[in-house]
Amino acid sequence: MSGFGASNTNTNPNKSHEVTQPPSDSVSSLAFSPKANFLIATSWDNQVRCWEVSKNGTSLNTTPKASISHDHPVLCSAWKDDGTTVFSGGCDKQVKMWPLLSGGQPVTVAMHDAPIKEVAWIPELNLLATGSWDKTVKYWDTRQANPVHTQQLPDRCYAMSVKHPLMVVGTADRNLIIFNLQNPQLCKE
Repeated sequence: MSGFGASNTNTNPNKSHEVTQPPSDSVSSLAFSPKANFLIATSWDNQVRCWEVSKNGTSLNTTPKASISHDHPVLCSAWKDDGTTVFSGGCDKQVKMWPLLSGGQPVTVAMHDAPIKEVAWIPELNLLATGSWDKTVKYWDTRQANPVHTQQLPDRCYAMSVKHPLMVVGTADRNLIIFNLQNPQLCKE
């Protein structure tokens, strides 16, 4: 019978790997690029970080590539389908669009009246959807200052997922609302 802490126990049976320079506070979202081995993480330390993930034999390497700051904790992130642009939103009530791989500066592309909990890029519509604790989902053409549509929700947005032509939003009052994105007014079914 082996004792607790015996020398023959494997302390890392799944061969997991901690990223280099991890966030200093709780991670709030993770997203892999749809085009390359880039991982972004948002966290309660107001940061959005990006690593390049590569395999070297049987081990993983994580190379920090870039980071940006928000003024408050960052709650959500998404990649644009081009695999080079990142969206991040959070408690500062704004979404920043970050042309990560070109080295450009982040710009604010969406605003709400309360923290933004979810973001999703919808390539079929070339729109960004944002879900907030202000009880709305807004749709944004990132080239314009105002949303193209605002959808009222029964309560705060807590979760959101898109698989075109459908989007589902989970709200604080335990509702799941399914939207048909092919509807010209983007209204719920």
